[in-house]
Order: sequence, then structure tokens, then C-alpha cells
Amino acid sequence: MQKKFVTNLALLLSMNLLIKPFFVIFIDRSVQKAVGTEDFGAYFALFNFTFLMNIVLDFGITNFNNKNIAQNNHLLTKHFSSLFVLKLLLALIYILITLTFGYFVGYDFRYIKLVLILGFNQFLISLIMYLRSNIAGLHFFKTDSIVSILDRTILIGLCIVLLWGNLPWTKNSSGRLDVLWYVYAQTISYFITACIAFIIVVGKAETLKLKFSFPFSLMILKKSFPFAVLVLLMTFYNRIDSVMLERMLPNGDEQSGIYAQGYRLLDATNMIAFLFAGLLLPIFSRMLKYKESVEQLVKLSFTLLITPAIVIAAGCFFYKHELMELLYLDKKDVAGSMAHIKQSAPVFALLMSCFIAISTTYVFGTLLTANGNMKELNIMAASGMVFNIVMNLILIPRYSALGSAVASLITQFSTALVQVLIVQYNFKFRINYRLLFTLCLFAVGVIVINYFSKMLSSQFLVNFSLMVAASILWAFLIRLISIKSMLRILKYG
Repeated sequence: MQKKFVTNLALLLSMNLLIKPFFVIFIDRSVQKAVGTEDFGAYFALFNFTFLMNIVLDFGITNFNNKNIAQNNHLLTKHFSSLFVLKLLLALIYILITLTFGYFVGYDFRYIKLVLILGFNQFLISLIMYLRSNIAGLHFFKTDSIVSILDRTILIGLCIVLLWGNLPWTKNSSGRLDVLWYVYAQTISYFITACIAFIIVVGKAETLKLKFSFPFSLMILKKSFPFAVLVLLMTFYNRIDSVMLERMLPNGDEQSGIYAQGYRLLDATNMIAFLFAGLLLPIFSRMLKYKESVEQLVKLSFTLLITPAIVIAAGCFFYKHELMELLYLDKKDVAGSMAHIKQSAPVFALLMSCFIAISTTYVFGTLLTANGNMKELNIMAASGMVFNIVMNLILIPRYSALGSAVASLITQFSTALVQVLIVQYNFKFRINYRLLFTLCLFAVGVIVINYFSKMLSSQFLVNFSLMVAASILWAFLIRLISIKSMLRILKYG
């Protein structure tokens, strides 16, 4: 299983590293500059608002289905038709709830229109994830890798036309790109991807006869309910920040846009970490079913993910201003963009530090999900949600976007630590003191490398690149990552 994990991870990462970071760093960033910080901030808050009710769309079915299909491949043919119809019914309920909630929150007609389209996009995203859970559950990881980048590939092409096609009908009254066209482009890319994924899954199933069975749906919803609660709680403490910023502050749109600037690179790196979890869940599930030891795979996946996470977090902390200027400095409005960069840089540094905790969660939380420790995970997530909301209520009025970033940092590290403790309690892994010492040594070394790298030259990109190269070399020197071990896994498994 370690060999399967490493080989498929290499394929998945190579494909996604070409597409998703490029989209987030270049396309999404260019869209924000084209539409303006305030308009993009409103879009970002509304996107996260529609994401909050995502639980109604999925109800934990995707994670439950991934685990279930990985352990029982024959259930694809038996369950797919009924589950697909159930997903459509849940989508209708989701749209009604989201629009109603948006009305009572106080959104005007333009915002309600955006909520409706973004809500439909959330349905398409949820549908793609469900269809991919069938593909991954069958261990067709190469096919899943292609589907995982398809929507972003299409969206990149559409956004290139929007950004540089100079189409007059895509402009608003101020001459900027209307953010609605960005949302429409998302709709098209998600729809095409969902259709292709549907065709692939239908090809793997022996029969397809769409039907609705109330007893079956009720049974599935009962089984997936713990997964649904977990997704809801984690969504709230991961996505509520920008919604609270937009609603609580008089300049909420601007502060949400500043938070979005800091969040963008975290979103890009988070996509890569999410791929680990997508591979690990079906592999962990199958190994646990056949009572195979998962300890070595946990160590391997955690090391592979936490090592770049430490480099990324430290690098973004030391080079926060330079990276923000590189991404967001607008030559047409230097004064305005520098004012936003001054506020977003510390937000960015704190949010990128969260990546260490998020990486830990994607390994240990995925193992707990595969093992069925849903009660413990839900208690952890509920505590994290309450803590995050309370922290935001206290910090946002005083520190705006920076306060929200502090709340996220504390919440992410707290919940990650709890998940590690739950894993240790349930699995009784041998505490690997050598790995812990090596990780601490690596982190200290990376901090020192970052500190001295800033003194090398006046070109920060040169310094940053040398820092990354030196950090990677340091990981090999202290044997945190061993080329010999990786080659042995690829050869022998």
C-alpha cells in the first residue's frame, strides 16, 4: 500500500501542481485585481456563505461513499443510481435554504443573485466530489487525477478570455470586469467536468436506472449523518471568518478582500494537501478492513506533507511583504494597493502558518475518519467551531482581518493537536521520538536559513529560491526525507 500511495501521489501531485497553484496565484489573483478589492471581497464572502450550507448538498455522502466503495467495490452498481437521485433532491433543498438564509441575513437583490449562482456552483462541485469518490473508491487513481484538474483547466482558458479578451459586455459601469462573469465561467467549467465524471462512473457501473427509494435514502442519510455533522462543523470554523468580517464591519467588503489576499496562497497549498487526504482515505479504509498496520503509512504521509508545510509557512512569514507586493502591487494604483498590502501581509503570514496544522489534520483526521471515530471527531470540530466564532467576535471589532487570522491560527493548531491525541489513544502507536526530534531540528534549521537568506542580495526572488533549495537540502542532510527509503518503497512496496 505504501508503494501504491507514493506512485499515485507522485502522479496526482505532478498534475495538480501544474494547474491548481497556477490558477490560484495567477488567474484568481488577476481576477481580483481586475474586479477590485471591494467587489472581490464581496464575492469571497458570498462564496464562503454558500459554502457554509454545503452540508445540505452532501450530507456526508461523499466521505461515507469513498470509505464504503473502497471496502466494498460491488456496492457501486447497487447504490449509485439511488444516491445520484438523492444528491439532486438535496440540491433543491440546499438552494431553498441558502436563498432563505441570505434573505434574512439582509443581502440585496444583486447579492441574492450571486448567492443563487454560487449555490448552483456549489452543487456542481459537490456532485463532482461525489462522482470522484466512486472513482477513488475503486482505486482508479490515475483517472481521478485527470478529473481532479479538469475544472480548473477549463476555467483557466475561460478566464484568459475574460481577462485579456477585452470583451465590452463583461465590464461593469466603472469599466472593471464584472465579478458575475467570473462566476459564470466557474459554472461552465464545473458543469462540463461533472458531465465527464458522470460518464466515467456510469461506465464503471454495470447498470444505471435512476430511481428514488425513500427507505434506502433514509438508511444512507442515517449512516452518513456523522460524516455530515463533521463536514458542517469543520466548514464553519474554516469558512466563517470572511462572512463575519463582511457582516460585522462597516468596511466589511474591503476587509474581506484583504483577508482573501492573505488566504489565496493558503487555498493553493491546501488544494495539494487535500490530495493527500483523497488518496489516504480509501487506502486507510481498505487497510483497516483487512487489519493491516497503518503506522508506517501514517509516518510516511505525515513526513511527506509536514516537511514542505514547514518550509512554506516559514518562507511566507519571513517574506510576507515581498510576496504580497509581487502578487498584488497594482502599477496603476500604487498608493491604494500598497495600503492593502500593508494590511494583508501580516494576515497572510498568520494564515500560511495554519498550513502546518492543516497538513497534520489531513493525515490524522483522515485516519480517524477511515477508522470510524466520528463521535470524537465531531466533538473536536464542534469545540473548534464555537472557539473560532467566539474568538472572531472578540478580535474582529478590534483588529479586523488580522484578528480573524489570529482566530484561525489558534483554532487550527488546537484541533490538529486534539486529532493527534485521539489517534494515539485509539491506535497506541509507538511514539517516534527520533522523528519528533528531527522535525524540531528541521524547523529550527529552516527558520535560521530564512533569517540569513534575506541578507544574501537585494533580489528577494533569488533569496527565496535559495532558501527553498537550502531547506530541501537540510531535510536530506538530517535524514528527515531519505531518497534511499523512497526508492525502496517504490521498488518493493
